[in-house]
Amino acid sequence: MRAPFLFFLIAVLFTACNLSKKSEPKDPIVHLFNGNDLSGWHADVPAADQNPDTVKSFIVRDSLLVSMGDPRGHLITDSVYSNYRLDVEYRFAGTPGNCGVLVHASTPRALYQMFPKSLEVQMQDGQAGDFWCIVEDITVPDMVERRGSEESWGITEGKKRRILNLTDGSENPVGEWNHMVIECVADTIKVWVNDDLVNYGYNCTAQKGQIAVQAEGSEVEFRKIDLKPIEKTTPIQL
Repeated sequence: MRAPFLFFLIAVLFTACNLSKKSEPKDPIVHLFNGNDLSGWHADVPAADQNPDTVKSFIVRDSLLVSMGDPRGHLITDSVYSNYRLDVEYRFAGTPGNCGVLVHASTPRALYQMFPKSLEVQMQDGQAGDFWCIVEDITVPDMVERRGSEESWGITEGKKRRILNLTDGSENPVGEWNHMVIECVADTIKVWVNDDLVNYGYNCTAQKGQIAVQAEGSEVEFRKIDLKPIEKTTPIQL
């Protein structure tokens, strides 16, 4: 084989390999929790302001992200996200209680000098999928039935901020894993718990922000927190 032809063949193969690599689709999934450490997150725990040696509210144990429940506070992503589908797998490690996932989080400690401005998707045992308005608001069908009298609605201290979910009984027994999906597209938010559609809201006053998980009194384990970007034009189907 002549040398010029050999060089030409090598060049063709090199180019083909590069094109093949470029054409490989990138994994669209963002693994917010990597299973090893808390890279990409930061904690906001008011009790640590005066005592930096305060026991950590969020740790990684046996490849699980664990919210210890106390001291109370939030674990917040460093990055801001919009138009996505969030997949969360969680379970109460012991006594069931309270926790939540916050979407569209922004100003820290905007409510009760603790909660960041956000829209909370409740994970409290028996109430998974409720919305809690934290200095942001959202509209749902049957607002009066699910939120109470309109004159009491609000997004700050002392107001009716809770919006009941659509179903009961979607959670698995304590100790078993639950799968929560939160889909945020433009100003709409939909929530599923173990494949049941448990809430749907629209006209949310925020469309982007950080994502946070709570330490709110109960130990909760997370084995998956994944985010998949969604095109804004994706239709919302009920």
